[in-house]
Amino acid sequence: QVQLVESGGGLVQPGGSLRLSCAASGNIFTINTMGWYRQAPGKQRELVAAITSDVNTNYTDFVKGRFTISRDNAKNTVYLQMNSLKPEDTAVYYCNAHVRPYRSNIFFSYWGQGTQVTVSS
Repeated sequence: QVQLVESGGGLVQPGGSLRLSCAASGNIFTINTMGWYRQAPGKQRELVAAITSDVNTNYTDFVKGRFTISRDNAKNTVYLQMNSLKPEDTAVYYCNAHVRPYRSNIFFSYWGQGTQVTVSS
């Protein structure tokens, strides 16, 4: 029904920056919350940042002041600007969206396939 495609991951040195993008497409009537999660090897998936349709944001304490989440509702796209990257930020980053499809009265949670972010010197 819905596809989320992430882009922008890659290899960056400590202190560098990356911008992740996630575009949602398909059977979408409206999107409520969009967010970014990450999962490092041997660890649980964790919330990085989330943003609501009225542009309220929430960040994990580990990225506050370094990462910024934003969205373009006309494009059904969410972004994550990552600055001052640290080796511990290395993970697969997943996009998530709460989507209300056409002909539905409830929201469903959809996930992208993930994009690798590696921070290393």
